[in-house]
Formats: sequence, C-alpha cells, structure tokens
Amino acid sequence: MTSSHTSTTTPIVDVRRAADRDKTKISWLDSKHSFSFGSHYDPANTHHGLLLVNNDDTVKPGSGFETHPHRDMEIVTWVMRGSLVHQDSTGHSGVIYPGLAQRMSAGRGILHSEKNDSWTLTGDETHSEPVHFVQMWVVPDEAGITPGYQQQEVDDELLRKGLVTIASGMPQYKDETAISIQNKYAALRGARLQPGESIELPYAPYLHLFIPRGDVTLEGAGELHEGDAVRFTASGGQRVTATEPAEILLWEMHAGLAG
Repeated sequence: MTSSHTSTTTPIVDVRRAADRDKTKISWLDSKHSFSFGSHYDPANTHHGLLLVNNDDTVKPGSGFETHPHRDMEIVTWVMRGSLVHQDSTGHSGVIYPGLAQRMSAGRGILHSEKNDSWTLTGDETHSEPVHFVQMWVVPDEAGITPGYQQQEVDDELLRKGLVTIASGMPQYKDETAISIQNKYAALRGARLQPGESIELPYAPYLHLFIPRGDVTLEGAGELHEGDAVRFTASGGQRVTATEPAEILLWEMHAGLAG
C-alpha cells in the first residue's frame, strides 16, 4: 500500500467506542484493536487515512512478543504505564517507558522483540507490573527503505502545554518533532490535560483521536472515555476538554492510502 495526497470534501466525525473493538486475550496479553489485526479481519475496518494499526496492549511481567518480522511500516510505540524492552536485528535495544517516544522503521525487513521486563525494588522485595502501551503503524512514503530506530523523551511539562508533536514526517513540524517518521503527510501529536483544560483539533483530511486514559468531552459529539476513538474526515476545529486527568493521542494526516 502507498500513500496518496488526496482531497476529501465531506466532513465526517465517526465515534468508535472502546467496547466495540476486537480483542485478543491470552495468558500474557490483553490487546484491543482499533482496526483489523491478525485473525480479526473486517474489510470495512482496515485503516483510516494512513493509520493501519492502533493496538492498545497490556502485557504481563516476564512476558512479551518474541522475535518476529516486519516490513515497510513505520511503527510508533507510546507507553502509559510500566516499561517495555525492545531489541531488533539492526542491533538496537532499549527500554521504553512513559514519556519516551519510540519509532521503528521496518523498511525492507527487520526482526524485533518486545518484552515486559519491568521491575521495582521496594525494601527487600522486588515487584513487577504490567506494561500498558499503544502501538501505531503508518505506511512509509517509500517501500524498501533502510530499517531504522529512534527514541526520544517527551517532557511531561511540555505535554501539559497543549498539543505536542511526538512523531512526524511533515515539514511544517520539523523543528518541533521529538522523533521522525518516513511519511511527509503524517504526524502523531499528544497532550496531557487536567480537568477543564482543552485543546483545539487541527484541520486535516484525516484525523484519528484516541483516548488512552482518562475522560474528555468532544465538542459536538459528547463524552469520550478511555479506549474510545474518533475518526475525522475533512474536519477539525473542535475542542477536546478533559473532565478528569486525561491523555490524548492524535494522528494528523494529509493523505490517505492509494491502492
């Protein structure tokens, strides 16, 4: 699949509730899929704009995804709680934790694993906790690029000052982007809101708003709760206001998929 810089003219605001997502639940993993994923396939729900995957995952301590392949995908991981250990076939490794954005460019092919090895020491006791994260996939501008990896902290104080550009390939966000992705029409933006605080959504052919934690209200659509998402087409300008401490993740996309 490739991206196409297309124009859309009919405004659509499509609210998707958390409870309606397909789920994969096994002994070590509780995964909720905003789009078709794995054995959960719906031809009417394969993507929105350039976004193909928005998985809301919780992994038990000492468990995780064993080494597996990816190709021609920009994969962004954002952790809400706990920590996730990443290792890949290009020699990169690291621990992803809340406030650290990570991007892996699968390019012409990469192998990687993701494990929950989090632990904390309290007195003489060791405690571990589940890791809760969102993993998002967008298509790159070109197939067959060299695989790559990038991670960067996004300051908590900055996230509390409005929409922050977490990951982007869009030229207009170049100077304010924490990590880069290989698509010039897509940007992931995020914010942490206290009750009563709000942000205004940008205008774009495609937006995908996800609430990984907390509750908000969306102007014109009402209440959104943890795990809810909204797909906007040819829209923007609405205000999102927190009713309790909340975090939002917003994909701004100025192209859709072609073919």
